[in-house]
Amino acid sequence: MGDLLVPLNQRRAMRRAARFECQVVRERDFKLLGDCGVDLSVGGMLVVTDERVLTGEDVVVSFRAPGVGSWFDASATVARVVHGRRPGDGGRALGLRFHPMDSVSRTFIRAGLRGIPPIIPAREPRVNYAETVARIHHDD
Repeated sequence: MGDLLVPLNQRRAMRRAARFECQVVRERDFKLLGDCGVDLSVGGMLVVTDERVLTGEDVVVSFRAPGVGSWFDASATVARVVHGRRPGDGGRALGLRFHPMDSVSRTFIRAGLRGIPPIIPAREPRVNYAETVARIHHDD
């Protein structure tokens, strides 16, 4: 039965495991939230933090993409707060979703990430129950 379940793909872009320099600043008070990114995609990044931050807060990000050497500026929203309580968590971190970025920046970031290994998910993928039911119904 487990082979019938369709995984839900919630990611828009493949995340890559890389440590890189960055500065993440909260937009409302310009407080520095972090300066070390630990994964990156063209859609967002994960940054280590010691600060208490709320999901939904807007931030300004400057980062040096691995393999490129150039600095990029982006605005982003805190999409996830990792509290460091689950097994495998490396401590407190913020998952940031970039606001739309120009195509040239996305192309350079994508090129810099080529050859860097993807992140191995720590959790089992969620199930897309609607797609699973549709496939079962179609097979009948």
